[in-house]
Amino acid sequence: MSLQLNCSNRTEANYNSAFPLLPSLPTLPSLERLMTTINCRLLLGKCATLKELQQIHGRAVVEGLHPHRQSISCQILNAYSRFGHADDARSLFREIPIPDIVSTTSLMALCVRSDDHLGAVSLFSGILCSGGPPDGFAVVSALSASGRMGDFRIGRTVHAMVYRWGLGGETVVGNALMDMYCRNGSIELARKVFSEMVVRDSVTWSSMLHGYMKHIGLESACQLFDEMPMKDTGCWTVMITGHVQAKRPVRALQLFLQMKSEGHIPIPITLLGVLSACADIGALDLGRTVHTYIIKINVDADVTVYNALVDMYSKSGNVGMAYQIFEEMMYKDVFTWTTMISGLAAHGDGYGAMKVFSKMLNSGVLPNEVTFVGVLSACSYSGMIHEGRKWFGRMKSIFSLSPQLEHYGCMVDLLGRAGLLTEAKSLIEKMDTEPDAIIWRSLLSACLAHSDAQLAEIAGKEIIRKEPDDDGVYVLLWNMYASSNRWEEALEMRKKMWNRKVVKQRGRSWIEVDGFVHEFLVEDRTHHLRSEIYVLLEGMAKQLKMDSNISIFDESDPGDFFLDPELFI
Repeated sequence: MSLQLNCSNRTEANYNSAFPLLPSLPTLPSLERLMTTINCRLLLGKCATLKELQQIHGRAVVEGLHPHRQSISCQILNAYSRFGHADDARSLFREIPIPDIVSTTSLMALCVRSDDHLGAVSLFSGILCSGGPPDGFAVVSALSASGRMGDFRIGRTVHAMVYRWGLGGETVVGNALMDMYCRNGSIELARKVFSEMVVRDSVTWSSMLHGYMKHIGLESACQLFDEMPMKDTGCWTVMITGHVQAKRPVRALQLFLQMKSEGHIPIPITLLGVLSACADIGALDLGRTVHTYIIKINVDADVTVYNALVDMYSKSGNVGMAYQIFEEMMYKDVFTWTTMISGLAAHGDGYGAMKVFSKMLNSGVLPNEVTFVGVLSACSYSGMIHEGRKWFGRMKSIFSLSPQLEHYGCMVDLLGRAGLLTEAKSLIEKMDTEPDAIIWRSLLSACLAHSDAQLAEIAGKEIIRKEPDDDGVYVLLWNMYASSNRWEEALEMRKKMWNRKVVKQRGRSWIEVDGFVHEFLVEDRTHHLRSEIYVLLEGMAKQLKMDSNISIFDESDPGDFFLDPELFI
């Protein structure tokens, strides 16, 4: 009895702090009289924090409202679902004698959000076993769980029952069916659902657009986008993100500017794509504008957006601003630390990157595989051979992370820069997996830098074997042979390029002026300002020739520089 009284007193004390939620309620002489079913409903509807919900829940138990008043129990469960507390919601669900469809659906949606897809499907099965038909929201959760867990059979089974339950005409169900089929790669079935839908909302078009982007290709997605009768922020975001992923950052930024001009307000996911595009081409001014907008709309809680800001400033050359944002972030996840380490490493500040890595370990955040790519890159750029070897070994021994191709590539680069070419080649031979062309290319560059023609030839042939259409390796080997006066091998390399129809890709560059990004190609004849551009270039070339009084080459030793095969091709 004493234990029960103590529990009651403790819950009553907690309940007193929940009174400010009901300023309009009359003051009653007793807490027991205040906690009626009606007032409990009002409290649950007004509670804004998890702590308040737990206080109300405790008092409802003491007053006998839970689990004996099913409507109250279901409302408490829905509140836990709203706060995302899956474990508390599941425990409460088991205490309800006969949960209603709303509570079951709420828990299903929570299971999907917390990646417990099997739990959501199990709850849906329980609805069917009870004999009552599910509502549209339960079907949506079941389809979402099926799509996310990759179980195509469950989704097809639910689809077959949709029309029997009279839910085939609901747009939200059609959207869920499309999403499920797209996630499973069945784009034709998604198209069929799309064509049969009577009412299509923005989510419908966005889901179909995302499916096209993922499974058919960017060009088909662009055609669908042009056909859309209405384009909301979600659709624009899919297009912007798709172009960024397709390595078309300039077009992504053009779409963003067009989206803004049509009055659409970007959401955090949109800004992630835009910042990635800015980072890819170093559009610092536009990145600053996006940063200002982020501050204006106050997305401080979204760590992913601020991670993207750190990445954008780092890749755009302003690593100082990147570090300032990094330091001001209250919460840092593994991606935050990794982005800052990689940014400092890319700017040659290997020691600064290692200091950040040390702080990361002291903060308790465990590094992942990408973190170690940044760490090993920092060691490579700063010539920290001992540190690189140490952390490469500790990846497996301390953090249980097996080195991947990227890590081996960093180590080959580290050893190659230091002239330890034999050790670099030995590391490649000891790899657990087949080395790719990137690793061999790193070794080739090191061999050329340290004049090891024999090993360079081995690395070059490996690259050609793996990527016969790579124009860069032919150019590098041609340069190596020509600089060594090995003209027979140089001409043989030239012949291979010709026979395999390998064409040197035209170079391209970007420049940002007043927030607009301009793209230039070598010998471009399609630019709308080409006449003015070439006149200016010719004038600059003449001025440079007039001002140039000394040769950049040492004429006494013609072998000191590599020839450019483009002069001869």
